[in-house]
Amino acid sequence: MPTLIGTALKVADSTIKRGGSFAVRCNRVGTHPYSSVDICREVGRQILENLKHHDIHVDLTNPQTKLEIEVWDREAYVYTETLPGPGGFPVGSQGKVVCLLSGGIDSPVACWLTMKRGCPMVPIYLDNSPLTDETTTAKALETARKLFEWSIGFSTRIYVVPHGENLETIMKEAPRRFTCLLCKRIMYRIAERIADIEKAEGIVTGEAIGEQASQTITNLRVLDNAAEKYPIHRPLLGFDKVETEGLARKIGTFNISTRKAKGCCAAPSQPATRARLQMVKEAEEKLDIDDMVEKSVKNARTLIIRRDGVY
Repeated sequence: MPTLIGTALKVADSTIKRGGSFAVRCNRVGTHPYSSVDICREVGRQILENLKHHDIHVDLTNPQTKLEIEVWDREAYVYTETLPGPGGFPVGSQGKVVCLLSGGIDSPVACWLTMKRGCPMVPIYLDNSPLTDETTTAKALETARKLFEWSIGFSTRIYVVPHGENLETIMKEAPRRFTCLLCKRIMYRIAERIADIEKAEGIVTGEAIGEQASQTITNLRVLDNAAEKYPIHRPLLGFDKVETEGLARKIGTFNISTRKAKGCCAAPSQPATRARLQMVKEAEEKLDIDDMVEKSVKNARTLIIRRDGVY
């Protein structure tokens, strides 16, 4: 205990203001020959005795300074400030997931919320070039880098999957009102293949009810039908844009996601908002879905995100 008391005195000397009040709080883990109350009393006594020239006093109800002590077996920690953390579970306490990451506002927040609940995250970026350009890819990679700052010690791998050719084929061969639905259904199938590779437990997306034409509750059911092996997790399902943007600011992705970039130009002017599953499946019969998915996965690039760059 002498070392603990000496450290507590140093902290108290630098934090308790002259003429101010203080209290000592203690929590212990382990077996010790003294109680938490014993520590509080002895540390408080030593502070009053050694810092009496500061004209300080004890206030257990509303102290200006709280001296906190955590004792863990043979180690102890002394502090006066508690900072709020993100909450949730430690990353790795749940199974791995793959996340469809676009670089926009929504999908990074969905990925983060899943990580907050303990899931290691492997992002998948579907590259729609030439219907988008490198600015969109750069945003996705940058948001991935920011997300990985929340999971130090875990993989920083991201899959960059070519998808532009698939989208061009959809635009040519299928009814335009179904373009976004058919595009996302192929995305889900690609994500399932990568989930197999990664031995993941599910697929995460940034979709929210009614946020886009393809995300009406009816269309989400049509999208779900494309995933045969893995559940689709949508952490933002009931969020509105203001709530999502608030979280994006909190986790550091908002400024990245709102940078100017060339958006996808494949969206139809009159998209289906209440698509019938059978009609969407009939549209898919005009497409070689298996070949499109196979080529995309085969030509996918796996990149490692580093703090100072990508390789």
